[in-house]
Amino acid sequence: MIPNHDSEADGPRPSGPEAAPSTVEAIAALYLGASGGDAAAALHRVIADALADLREAERQERRCERLISRGYVRGALPPR
Repeated sequence: MIPNHDSEADGPRPSGPEAAPSTVEAIAALYLGASGGDAAAALHRVIADALADLREAERQERRCERLISRGYVRGALPPR
């Protein structure tokens, strides 16, 4: 994964519609720099990180679904 650069020295961060392109450019520059300027390697890293994040999100979603299901079972009315 790329390093997190959250410092105020970078200046104010844009918000709204203009935030997306500069954010994308900044992320692309970080991946390209981390890959030593090799665009193909940077692309592979971006895809690998995106897939890892997707797998983690899916894992968390399944966990939440299990917790919700258990909550419904525990809160069920006793049989008559």
